[in-house]
Amino acid sequence: MKNLYQYRELLKTNIKKEIRGKYKGAWLGVLWSFLNPLLMLAVYAIIFPLILKNDIPHYTMFLFTAMMPWNFFTSTINGCSYSIIASGNIIKKVYFPREILPISIVLSNTVNFLITCIIMVVFLLLSGVGITPYILLFPIILLIQEVLLLGISFILSAITVYARDVEHIVNVGLMALFYGTPIVYSLSMIPMEFRKFIFLNPMTSIIEGYRSILFYHTWPNFLHLGIVLGVSMIIFVIGLFIFKKLEKGFAEEL
Repeated sequence: MKNLYQYRELLKTNIKKEIRGKYKGAWLGVLWSFLNPLLMLAVYAIIFPLILKNDIPHYTMFLFTAMMPWNFFTSTINGCSYSIIASGNIIKKVYFPREILPISIVLSNTVNFLITCIIMVVFLLLSGVGITPYILLFPIILLIQEVLLLGISFILSAITVYARDVEHIVNVGLMALFYGTPIVYSLSMIPMEFRKFIFLNPMTSIIEGYRSILFYHTWPNFLHLGIVLGVSMIIFVIGLFIFKKLEKGFAEEL
């Protein structure tokens, strides 16, 4: 990490490049960071209430407050999985801390996520759901999600260099995980005896945390979030260890 601090300017540059590169060539550029959540909200408002009929008040916002952090999670995982391979030419020519690559994707996607959250807050106000002081807990939940993302990103970005099939396995895994996370349905719809299995998925506690402070206007479950933080820190340490071990062979494999 000390080495990473010495290359902090490179990290900043890479984050800016990731943000700009996401919409490179698009006429509207960074405006898509605002337009994407608006278009998603339009789809949620029209399609999901018709297909998934339920008695949840303000169902569109119920869905929106979960889908935004989920999209942040999946886009980051997908981007980081291929991050080392995508920068193969640079890695073979110039030395720099390789962990900058997945870290820059996590942080650039964080910026995009925060932009979508501005849109989300506006629509929470317009829809009548509103916001409360519980929203001040948002940075805590975001921090937990970031630690989890960094740990997973270190593992996947390093392993994918040696096993390219991992990228495709991740796509299938994320699709399955989506249905195992209370996003389009309420946690209360799951029978009590099965909920313990749902909470084995760390994103369940994170999604429920966001939904508690943004939609239900209640305290999040700090016990569940604390457990996820502990697990995330373990994954982070293991992920960094795996990354540092495998990075020695990146240039040869690429």
